[in-house]
Amino acid sequence: MYYFIVCVIIAAIIIGVFFIRSYYGKLNWAKKRLVKIQGKWGRPVNTRRNFDLIKSYLDASEAKNKLSTQTANDLDLNSIFNYIDRTNSKPGKQYLYNLLHHPLTDTDALHDLDNAIEDLNLDIPARERLEVELSRLNNNSAYHIADLFLKTHEPEFQSVMNTYIKVSPFLILAAFVSLLVIPNIFSFILLVLLFTYNLVIHFTSRKKISSYTNSLPQLLVMHKVAVTLVKSGKFNQGEAIKQNLINLTGLKRALALVNLESNLVTSDSDISYAAFQLFKVLFLVDPFVYSSSLKHIAKYREDIKEVYKFVGQADALISIQSVRDGLPFCSKPEFTGIDGKLEVSELFHPLVANCVPNSLYTTNADKGALITGSNMSGKTTFIKALGLNTLLSQTIFTSCSKAYSAPVLKIQTSIKTADNIDEQKSYFQAQASAILNIIDHSAQKETIKSLVIIDEIFRGTNTIERIAAAKSVLSYITANENFVFVSTHDLELAELLDEDFVVYSFSDSKDGRVLVFDYILKQGLLKSTNAIAILKSMGYPESVIDEANIVGERMMNKYLV
Repeated sequence: MYYFIVCVIIAAIIIGVFFIRSYYGKLNWAKKRLVKIQGKWGRPVNTRRNFDLIKSYLDASEAKNKLSTQTANDLDLNSIFNYIDRTNSKPGKQYLYNLLHHPLTDTDALHDLDNAIEDLNLDIPARERLEVELSRLNNNSAYHIADLFLKTHEPEFQSVMNTYIKVSPFLILAAFVSLLVIPNIFSFILLVLLFTYNLVIHFTSRKKISSYTNSLPQLLVMHKVAVTLVKSGKFNQGEAIKQNLINLTGLKRALALVNLESNLVTSDSDISYAAFQLFKVLFLVDPFVYSSSLKHIAKYREDIKEVYKFVGQADALISIQSVRDGLPFCSKPEFTGIDGKLEVSELFHPLVANCVPNSLYTTNADKGALITGSNMSGKTTFIKALGLNTLLSQTIFTSCSKAYSAPVLKIQTSIKTADNIDEQKSYFQAQASAILNIIDHSAQKETIKSLVIIDEIFRGTNTIERIAAAKSVLSYITANENFVFVSTHDLELAELLDEDFVVYSFSDSKDGRVLVFDYILKQGLLKSTNAIAILKSMGYPESVIDEANIVGERMMNKYLV
């Protein structure tokens, strides 16, 4: 009995030391984190991102306004997310990624979002304290919080195994006390067998249940973070979320062991983390928590979802303000009626270093524009920038321009189309399929008109049929009052669409043997080309270059005279 009391005292001392270390560790961590937060404000965060986990929340969405995979790829949305993501938590990343893929058509919702951004960022020190709190959810396991309400988790253990998992700690304790009171080989062997069997159970079940059990400590951390956010008084939905937090208090009591871990463990590198992991393995804590918590998680699924969205949105709002402060200039969009014009002043692409801004103004008569230009002159970058700024205006209420005015639009693109060997599709077939999808979703009956962006329409087939098909398709789409922007090298297409489309061009000039690009959008048809000049600079034979120039001049005279 004496040895038992001593062991209990030692255990109490060890736990007390862990609590003290955890308390001061968290204080020290918060100070270091604040310095990092202040240092990264207004700047892109260069870090590796796990998009498989980030997009798990998006993948569950079946909303009608969800951006198509084609358009997301065409606009390089993962690269855009890398630039925009200044969040401090994993739920924040998932929420922001989801937000960027769901352009809104409700202008009131967009203005509410903007008001929330401004309110949250008025008091900078208070905002920074909230960022520190949100950083507590930066553990990779926090990605799996969304799985708690997105997935249905089934029992993994049979009833006999469940019973063993429940009584295993008591068997170990009994064997340990027996060994202390009357040292004997039988108790020692029993302890070794129990620990060995527990190790086997832990590691054989870990793959199936680890994402679930690892998310539970983060769920409790999220609860604490949400309480802090509500107490800050910075959020209009604070009253609505309070009941969800009260409901989750019952779940917190049901997860006593998990709560102990979240209080003891400061970080993955802390000694308390290693000690608690050993305790969890030997006493089958994870299998026990999994089996005992399934019903509780199912009961509070809706509350978990609402708290997750609340925390994720708060983090995203802060990130959006950081983006605004870091841009050379930006504007808040002005949304007009369905018959409104599309006018953008000094538009630029945020991922292009020293990007030259360009302006674009449509008229009610001309809702289509052909963008011509020599190779590498900037036409594809420009149409991508236009699509991207429409998306950013309708998601984070921010345009990379000095002014953006347009109706709310559905964004449809065909830019990065490629052939598909597995499906035996040529480039032309792949693009034709993408454009047919655009046609189907740009009909006259659509209440929300489209912004259609196509790069090098039908370039995978012969010249005559390409131009004929492109003319008929583009006339059809614009007839349904959609905005259409198409980059092309086909000068004949500009002539055929003269009544329906306004023509813009990018050009270059030559400084000796070097091509010089100004990247400035000009109204009118392109008067010069550079493909032959590029071949010459690469070292093609002079005879090839001379003949190409003769043929090229003959064809230019045919179409431009």
